[in-house]
Amino acid sequence: MSTEQGRETPAAPTGRAEVDVAIVGAGLAGTVLALSLAKAGRKVALVDPHRIHHDEFRAEKTRAEQMGLFEKLGLGPVFRSLATPMTDLHVFRFGQLFERKQTWEYAFSYTPLVNGLRAALPPHVPLTVGKVAEVSTGPDRQRLVLTDGSAIDARLLVVATGYSEAVRRAIGVERIEESKAHSLSMGFDLAITSQDFGLQSLTFYGRRIADRIAFLTLFRIGERLRANMFVYRTVADPWVRTFRENPQKMLLELMPEIAERCGGFAVASEVEVRQVSLTTTRGHRRDGVVFIGDAFATTCPAQGDGIHRVLTDVDCLSSTHIPAWLETPGMAAEKICAFYDDPIKIAADERAMRASIYARRITTETGLEWRLRRLRNNTARHLMIFARRFRDAGKPVTSRLAQEELLSSEPAERPAGNIIASELTNP
Repeated sequence: MSTEQGRETPAAPTGRAEVDVAIVGAGLAGTVLALSLAKAGRKVALVDPHRIHHDEFRAEKTRAEQMGLFEKLGLGPVFRSLATPMTDLHVFRFGQLFERKQTWEYAFSYTPLVNGLRAALPPHVPLTVGKVAEVSTGPDRQRLVLTDGSAIDARLLVVATGYSEAVRRAIGVERIEESKAHSLSMGFDLAITSQDFGLQSLTFYGRRIADRIAFLTLFRIGERLRANMFVYRTVADPWVRTFRENPQKMLLELMPEIAERCGGFAVASEVEVRQVSLTTTRGHRRDGVVFIGDAFATTCPAQGDGIHRVLTDVDCLSSTHIPAWLETPGMAAEKICAFYDDPIKIAADERAMRASIYARRITTETGLEWRLRRLRNNTARHLMIFARRFRDAGKPVTSRLAQEELLSSEPAERPAGNIIASELTNP
């Protein structure tokens, strides 16, 4: 079976390699799995069409929970060297400061992250640059033939090709759309001085259902101030075109509190967009091959569960299933299914899909049930604001001023144990 011919980077020299595990796709999922297996002394082949990962707008922020998984996989120091940590999250609702969370979050650019992880690959697990021309799978051995004629034989094949369909189609696995064009991610830089911005992370929720905005979050990646906005629209929506033509004007109309909080600002880059559909996989329970990350299922990036799913897949495979599979002969589907039936993996996948669907419905649905849910949630939040104001009204003026100064000043660094996970799934 053949896949699309490679276009850019030449494949590895012609030859034949035998490994324990062959991984196709050196994005986040494939590279992290290769690093984890290499640390355990496994013979691994990591294959990707490009030596340098291309520019790609994807996830740009993750939470302490995912940092814990990087640490568990032995990749904490590598990840921290490629990310910008934040310790304060300020949440705005109804046009005002609603909550300040003491938490740890980590911001990064996806392409430098992947390239940095690739650079950490040990010499005995080099990146094989090439494109798969043929693939065959079976209960004992798996075989890849690259476009230059070189071959890789492996006991196990792991497909980590993200949204790419060529290898999936060659194997005969089908992607099922659960929610087409489910959400749209928009990313752009803002020109705001450090003095004007001050805080480390701000999140603004949309005010009106008609705007179809989940939330906008502002954070630093190194010296850049980055904005990610998640909306429930399609790329072809005229609203999206209007926003891309004049994002500053639209932001001031949609969320004037941004200007109030950040002072003068300007959009300092083009607006990148990424359409996301929710998908699952059918026909994946077969001999010799495992699908992980976005090659297995996709969820909405607004909830931040995509990286969690990837790292959970890698952890389950590298710490539990692959070591057990390699101890005995064969790689039949009965072995492979243990991974798909792993309760830890199932829980991570179901959590991400459930949060993706709920977040869109609570933000956009106009039926009675969802109107009542929003009324309940917003009433509770308004009561929280009222209670806080009532409580603060009884404090001495100096105490209130000190508290306001604390809320508006840049926080000191806090120990890693002082963590409250961000919850952005309940508008």
